[in-house]
Amino acid sequence: MMQERIYLDWNATTPLRREAREAMAAAWDIVGNPSSIHAEGRRARGLVEDARDAVATAVGGEPRNVVFTSGGTEANALALTPGGHKQAIDKLIVSAVEHASVLAGGQFAPDRIARLPVHRSGLVDLDALRMMLAGGSPALVSVMLANNETGAIQPVAEVAELVHEAGGLLHVDAVQAFGKISFDIIELNADFLAVSAHKIGGPKGIGALMFAPNQIGPSALIRGGGQERGRRAGTENVPAIAGFGAAAKVAVAARHSDMARVETLRNRLEEGLRQTRGSVIFSQDVARLPNTALFGVSGLKAETAVVGFDLEGVAVSSGSACSSGKVQPSHVLEAMGYGPELAKSAIRFSLGWETTDADVDRAIKAWRKLSSALLRRDETVLEPF
Repeated sequence: MMQERIYLDWNATTPLRREAREAMAAAWDIVGNPSSIHAEGRRARGLVEDARDAVATAVGGEPRNVVFTSGGTEANALALTPGGHKQAIDKLIVSAVEHASVLAGGQFAPDRIARLPVHRSGLVDLDALRMMLAGGSPALVSVMLANNETGAIQPVAEVAELVHEAGGLLHVDAVQAFGKISFDIIELNADFLAVSAHKIGGPKGIGALMFAPNQIGPSALIRGGGQERGRRAGTENVPAIAGFGAAAKVAVAARHSDMARVETLRNRLEEGLRQTRGSVIFSQDVARLPNTALFGVSGLKAETAVVGFDLEGVAVSSGSACSSGKVQPSHVLEAMGYGPELAKSAIRFSLGWETTDADVDRAIKAWRKLSSALLRRDETVLEPF
C-alpha cells in the first residue's frame, strides 16, 4: 500500500484554506463588475472592499492604501518604479539576498541599481548601507522582512531608520513573513510592503502592495481603466480577492498557536538533520521564520536529494520555488559567503499548519536512508567552513 505523501514545501505555496475556498465559491456566483454602480456591481465591490479591509488589518495599514495585484512579484515590481513616490528617487539599493522579483530591479535602469551586502548570518550589513546612503540623491531601498530560503528575519526597523535619515524610501518584501510572524507596516516604518495570498492559504495569482499613510502610492504599471484608484488597471479578480481576504482573517487569528507548534516541529526536524557529519543549518544563529530550515552538507547535490525525497514521498525544495529546476548554487548562500560546494547542496524544509509529528518522523527517516546513499560512508564529507 502506497504511503500518503508528506508536504514540506510550504514556503513555495500552501494548501488552500477551507475558508478561502468557500469565499471564492460564493464569489463565483456574483455576476457584477466591481466598477459598475448597479446593485450587482455594488455587491461585487463589497466583496473586494471587505477583502481589502482584511488584508490591511493583517499588516496594520489602511484599506485605502492597499493595491491588489496578480501576486507578490507584481507587487514588488509596482513598488520598484521610479516616479511614483512622494519625493524624487532615481537610484535603487537592494539587498543581495532578495527574491528574484526584487533583484530584477523593477523599472530602474541597471546602472542605477546597487547591491547591499549581507553578513555570514544572512542579515544585511547596516554599516555598508549607511555608507551607500551617504551623499548623493535619495535612494529607494528594498530589504525583505524574512528570507524565502533561510528564513532569516531582517532588522527592518533599523534599516528604515537609516534610510529615512538619508531622505530615502523603504520597500519591504513581506511575502514570506506574512502569516508566520507578527508585523505592522507602521512599526516597521516601511513605505511600501508586498504580500501574497498563496503563502497564507489563499489562492495563487493574487497579492497586494500596501503603502504607508504618508505616501502618495505607486505609479501604475498597468494602465487603462481607473481600477484600484488608478494604480492598477483591469477588472478585479473578485473570487481570488475574496479568497485572499478570507485567508488573511484566518491566518492572523491562528498565527500564534499554529506557528508555536510548527516551530517545535521544525526544531525537532533540525535535530534529526544535524546527525549528519558536516551538516549546516543556515542562519541558525539569528531570528528565523518558525517554519523554515535550510540545510546543507558539502558535497551533496541538492537536486539529487530533492528527487530522492520525492521518491520517498516527501516534498521538499532546493531553494526558492521560482528558481526550481535551475541547477545552480543558491544566490542567497553565495551572498552569505558560502562556497559553491555548500551553496549547491542546500535543501529547504518548510512546514505549515497541517504538518504533524508523523510528517517530521517520515522526513528524518527518509533523510537517514538517502544520506547513506548520497554521502557514501567511505568518502570524507567536507567540513562546512
